[in-house]
Amino acid sequence: PPAAMERAVVRCVPSEPKLSLRFVLPDGSARHMQRDQAEPLGRALARIATNAAKGHAKAGKKSKKARAEGGAEGEAAVPAVRLFSRDGAAVAEEVPNAAAWQDGAVLHIGDARYRVERNPPALTELRLPRSLLAGFPVCPKVSAEFAAPQHCLFRWFREQRPAGGGDAAGEAWVETAEAERVFTPSNALVGLRLKLRCTPGDGEQRYGPAREVESSGPVEAGPGACTFDARHLYTKKVCGHGSVRAVSYNILADTYAQTEFSRTVLYPYCAPYALEIDYRQNLLKKELAGYSADLICLQEVDKSVFVDSLAPALDAFGLEGLFRIKEKQHEGLATFYRRDKFSLLSQHDIAFSEALLSEPLHKELCEQLAKYPLVQEKVLQRSSVLQVLVLQSTTDPHRKLCVANTHLYWHPKGGNIRLIQIAVAMSHIKHVACDLYPNIPVIFCGDFNSTPSSGTYSFISSGSIAEDHEDWVSNGEEERCSMSLSHPFKLLSACGEPAYTNYVGGFHGCLDYIFIDKNALEVEQVIPLPSHEEVTTHQALPSVSHPSDHIALICDLKWK
Repeated sequence: PPAAMERAVVRCVPSEPKLSLRFVLPDGSARHMQRDQAEPLGRALARIATNAAKGHAKAGKKSKKARAEGGAEGEAAVPAVRLFSRDGAAVAEEVPNAAAWQDGAVLHIGDARYRVERNPPALTELRLPRSLLAGFPVCPKVSAEFAAPQHCLFRWFREQRPAGGGDAAGEAWVETAEAERVFTPSNALVGLRLKLRCTPGDGEQRYGPAREVESSGPVEAGPGACTFDARHLYTKKVCGHGSVRAVSYNILADTYAQTEFSRTVLYPYCAPYALEIDYRQNLLKKELAGYSADLICLQEVDKSVFVDSLAPALDAFGLEGLFRIKEKQHEGLATFYRRDKFSLLSQHDIAFSEALLSEPLHKELCEQLAKYPLVQEKVLQRSSVLQVLVLQSTTDPHRKLCVANTHLYWHPKGGNIRLIQIAVAMSHIKHVACDLYPNIPVIFCGDFNSTPSSGTYSFISSGSIAEDHEDWVSNGEEERCSMSLSHPFKLLSACGEPAYTNYVGGFHGCLDYIFIDKNALEVEQVIPLPSHEEVTTHQALPSVSHPSDHIALICDLKWK
């Protein structure tokens, strides 16, 4: 068949009752038809024929001359429409549409010939981030059907600089040498916009129509040195298969960073532009990508940040992400794992308040809590959640891992509330790592909003807490609730007890931890935290060179 054959694009997926058919008639008019998948081909062909004739008639009506000459243009003959399979045999009219329209078949409409493309790779979304900084990776959001981002082709262009400083006539684009999914603009591109051309592919040498997207603004100058640059020197490579690099990080939700209160009271020392989400996302994506981590547990993740920014960016760096929103809020938890090291066996997320009320597992705790209605009410009002994943090593299927991630209640006087939350968390993790998957090692990351001197920290590390611990009366006698709690794990804070993991104008302290199972895992190395000098260069956090008010914890662990 001639190479210049027109395309008839068919989209046919089992989950939808109809298939769609798109083609352009010889007169240039585009046709988009939806037909039942089970309908016999003959009826679809007849419909195409009348459709084509209508198109022809319309074209005829447009021509006054033709009408004046009394021609029969308006009553166009219905063209013969047939479908031939790849081997040249006519497809029988009783064959259902779903089976008839195969890739490579040829559709005849009168004298016109169309090659059928069934489910060709197609881009459904192609977006560039709003803010581009020199020296920071630009990660497009790519969504595709019958294709995968890792098999797509990428070509990056930059604006041509106007010659002689005047306005360039028309837009001229110059192709850059970059052909990867992630593009890091150099300082030479400051002031210029970028354009990406993406061709969707399915990894089987099939490619669909390319799409282009231009950046909304030009590349801007980056901040220079960031707090994480020195840390990246320790994490240039992904660690070996016997090791796991884990990161825990509260990334400061946009929901909280951009309030009037945040700007004027919490972070008055931070330049307003450095609190903006687009700016912080640039820093965050570079920071996280540079840790070459196998597990990343994040807290305070805005839903849109996960969907539009972090998931697409970290996907490009080999990480698969899962998100759990806090009910009633726009932020939640995200856990990412390296695809070529782990596969996901199961997920066991809970909201503490819900689990406490509905799961038999927590019946005893729930009954104890009922004796303290004031505290019970507070616990049940909280929307805090716990994310739990069971992962399996891709190289050694015997190696499984229970990864938990949480963000506990924040109030300084809420120690008793946090104790109840952590009791629920430990019971739930025990259910997963002892009952469902007997004896699998636990890694428990999060912002526990608890310093090393707290009841919560003591409970996690020692395995029990007495009913006379001072944290049971953290908010005064009327909210005392005393109970003794225990859990069976031997947990250790892998990064120890740093002076602080949260450093803001009015407070600094150690609130974040990566707890590991002492019996099964040991610490290979802890990536040093930024120096006090770096943290305080701009007074406190966040700053132009650090995207959050917390500091990421990073450690390399290995199986014992």
